[in-house]
This record gives sequence, C-alpha cells and structure tokens, in this order.
Amino acid sequence: MLSNHNTKRLLDRGAWEAAPGHYPFLVMLHASWLGGLWWLAPGRSIDVELLLAYLAVQPLRIWILATLGRRWTTRIIILPNSPLVVRGPYAVISHPNYLVVAAEIALLPMAFHLGWYALIFSALNGVMMLVRISAENIALGIARPKPVGRAL
Repeated sequence: MLSNHNTKRLLDRGAWEAAPGHYPFLVMLHASWLGGLWWLAPGRSIDVELLLAYLAVQPLRIWILATLGRRWTTRIIILPNSPLVVRGPYAVISHPNYLVVAAEIALLPMAFHLGWYALIFSALNGVMMLVRISAENIALGIARPKPVGRAL
C-alpha cells in the first residue's frame, strides 16, 4: 500500500516509471516465494539462529524506508531533476534494499530447514536482480544531471 501511494504521488509530480516490463515477474517471483513458504514451512522445526538472523535484517529495511521516505516504491520511479538519495544506507551501498531482499529470500527458508528452497529462489532472485539493477542504473543515469566541464 505504501509503495502504491508513493508511486502515485511521484507520478503526479511528473515522475516516470523505468523498465516496467520486468515488474510483473518480480512480483510473481516474490509472491511465489512467500506462497511456497506458507505451504512448506508449517509443522517444520525452526532453526532459531537463522530465524534471528532473518529478524536482524529487518532494521536495515526500516532504515531504508525511513531514508527514502516518500520516494520509496517497489517500482523504478524516476523523478526528473531530483537528486539521488546518498545518505543513510545509500552512503554505503547503492542498492541496500536488494541486499535485504536477498538475505530474506535465503534466510527465512533456511530457518525452516528448506535449504534447497532458499537456493532455488536465491538463484531466481539473482537473475531478477541482474535485470532490475541494470534497468535502475540506466534509468538513474538518464535522470542524473551530467557534469558540465571541459574534456581533457
């Protein structure tokens, strides 16, 4: 809901969506991961340490959401002439949310002793992230003002 609200608000301000073609596949991948866990995990023993590791990742997500504020969406939304966010976790890594998602996709199934499931979905997510990060970097390159100066 927050993503949809922020997306609509940004689009109303003149933003545009980059590379929307892959988005349904991203949603399908994550929904399949979650749906499969709901089906496979009940009744299984829990590895407490891995569950705690999964929970330990969540403050980073909160930090990301707080840093981006109204600019956080699940889509690639570009607001022209708007500076890139370079504070918070973005001062350290370009795509921190994707790191959180990768950790979640691996850790939660492993907490339920579903290592094979974690491996399959981590691989699928890795392929999706290659597409997504490439599209996002291209879009941000287009939206980012180019430096003006003399060529050497």
